[in-house]
Amino acid sequence: MAVPTVQGRTSAPASRLARWMQRFRAALGRPLIAVLVAFVLGGIIVMITTPGPLDNRFITAVSSYYYLLQGSFGSIQSISFTLARATPLIFAGLAVAIAFRAGLFNIGAAGQLTVGSMAAGMIGLRFSMLPGWVLVPLMLLGSMAAGGLWGGIVGLLKAWRGAHEVVTSIMLNWTAFYICAYLVEGPFQAPKLSQQTLPLPAQATIPSLANLYNQTLGTFLPQIPLPAQYTVDAGLLLAFIALIIYWFITARTTFGYELRVIGQNPKAARYAGISVKKNILLAMILAGAFAGLAGSVRLMGQAPYQLISSAFSVDSTGFDAIGVALLGRTTSVGVLLASLLFGGLQEAGPYLQSYVNVPGDIITIMQSLVLFSIAVEYVPSFQRFLPGFLARSSRPALVPSMIKVETSAVPADVDLADGPASEQDNEPTNKGVETAGTVPAPLRQEE
Repeated sequence: MAVPTVQGRTSAPASRLARWMQRFRAALGRPLIAVLVAFVLGGIIVMITTPGPLDNRFITAVSSYYYLLQGSFGSIQSISFTLARATPLIFAGLAVAIAFRAGLFNIGAAGQLTVGSMAAGMIGLRFSMLPGWVLVPLMLLGSMAAGGLWGGIVGLLKAWRGAHEVVTSIMLNWTAFYICAYLVEGPFQAPKLSQQTLPLPAQATIPSLANLYNQTLGTFLPQIPLPAQYTVDAGLLLAFIALIIYWFITARTTFGYELRVIGQNPKAARYAGISVKKNILLAMILAGAFAGLAGSVRLMGQAPYQLISSAFSVDSTGFDAIGVALLGRTTSVGVLLASLLFGGLQEAGPYLQSYVNVPGDIITIMQSLVLFSIAVEYVPSFQRFLPGFLARSSRPALVPSMIKVETSAVPADVDLADGPASEQDNEPTNKGVETAGTVPAPLRQEE
């Protein structure tokens, strides 16, 4: 009779380089292709909209990307401007990303950002007599609480009433815009000024990184000359801390695991004993807290350090965060890189207008093309047209069977192809002899 014995895996494990390449392709393949496709289509649009012969149009398209790179990362000052624009995008991108983890589409980051900045401004103006080491943390905590409350309303309606988060968050966006505009133009309006508050007191602002360096490390290291020309502020350090906290929550906590399960299959999560309602509420509270930080850090770290009512509804940071989270694939490193890309594109707009005479709206078109490229999922579409050796799946090979039939233990009168000679034998036998590295035929029960 066939005796099953344990057999080790016959396929050798993939090399470390191959595994690293698989992870790299899975993490960055689609975002890189999305950016590449967006840049190619953007160049085609520049060529179409530029007058003149074809060769001049091509030169204009190439020059556009050269000055785009120069305007965003071409000098230390340009890098400083790009980082200043990317800082609030990091916070807002995390606000959208953590909601995506739970299967929620947080389109309300703009409203959460608005109430966060308003809360920070109210605290800074009302308690201007406090010292900076007390006032600044109080403003940051106030913005997190206000944004978390605004996001929690969406989570509460979603979890306990089944209201769709897209509808409720859009309505709450405009509610936040109008309420904050009323506060700016009413109780907090600056005397003899229209639609704006007084600037924040000096102790309520976040210093620039250049000034912070000169005041700390610059006391015994070479100082940065003309620090006023570098606009990036210390809020960037807070953004790095937020990225680490987001990574720890999503990758090293039970709550992060439960969010992933809920995002992939809420019914399975509920069957496994995970509180779906509670986690949805907590996810939206965290999302609102991240977005509230985006508003307060920008208010406290960038000029003119005051609230302007007309700027709430026209600010695109909350909506750009959707592209940042999608392009970054809801990972902390991805959100950082996507924020740098979007910040660089926004900063390079004036360069295109000044040096190439290309409309600055081309930047908005390129951002839209990036989102479009991600949405249509180009990589699965391209794989259908690739040769077989290039379209090979990156999934690991099937593990060979652990069962092997010892042919020496089978009597001579037993035919392995037809089963045992005795029909009263109820033990399973393997149909055919297994070959190494192949998927065996299933075991068959002979009656």
